[in-house]
Amino acid sequence: MTTSITPLGGDYSTNGYFLVEIQGVELGIFRELSGLQVTVETVPIPEGGQNGYVRKVPGRMDWPNLVLKRGMTDSDVMLNWLNKSSGQGFAAESNKLTRTTVSITAMDSSGNRLRAWNVVDAFPVRWKGPDFNVEGNEALHEELEITHHGFTAETDPQ
Repeated sequence: MTTSITPLGGDYSTNGYFLVEIQGVELGIFRELSGLQVTVETVPIPEGGQNGYVRKVPGRMDWPNLVLKRGMTDSDVMLNWLNKSSGQGFAAESNKLTRTTVSITAMDSSGNRLRAWNVVDAFPVRWKGPDFNVEGNEALHEELEITHHGFTAETDPQ
């Protein structure tokens, strides 16, 4: 059986073009995103009399946190989101956490959307500001770490 697999967008795309949105609102332009993966644990079930192998069945799925990195901007949206989900912002909402959907969309060089990963029940757990060094000459950047309950994929999102 032969199958034909076409690259996204008809040509091989690079990992340098992606968009991040929260509930359909653009969060900003990022230079890096990591953690978009899932691992299925296996549960061993040894059987009496079967010494050639141990049967394995699927167990829990593990979805690591996402880490977004970008250069510093004049927007405080990432830190504000974290503050709303923790500390006084969390207490002001009667200790009720609002989880949201975050979409990561791969784009081609023309700005066309190729595939989206819709991350469900997400909220921020860490924000990191720039490191300062008197001898340094690097651009300032910030990071946002997001935890979630998994994602779905959607090809040709509009």
